[in-house]
Amino acid sequence: MEETGKLDPEHPLTLEQLNVVDEENVFVDDQNNIVEVHFTPTINHCSAATLIGLSIIVKLMRCLPERFKTTVKVSKGSHDTEDAINKQLNDKERVSAAIENPNLLQAINRCLIEE
Repeated sequence: MEETGKLDPEHPLTLEQLNVVDEENVFVDDQNNIVEVHFTPTINHCSAATLIGLSIIVKLMRCLPERFKTTVKVSKGSHDTEDAINKQLNDKERVSAAIENPNLLQAINRCLIEE
């Protein structure tokens, strides 16, 4: 996986370096235009898990052709509130509203800065 995700908001390392996102948990079905990413927060009560998920969604939106339907989820058993986070991350209206919030978009963009 290309090392482009910048920082976990709570750690000075990239998401790849922290094993939050790794190639084994990225599933691509090019024929059916589907991409699914599972990520593992650094701790099971990570307060930045939703922000990390939103950052992954925005990165995918910016990098992939529009034909792809993307799904981003917390890896099974890796967060205390994984169901709630997954529900938020896969609610198109909530994601759109989050991306339209200038403060939240600024935080997302800080997570995606490439060195």
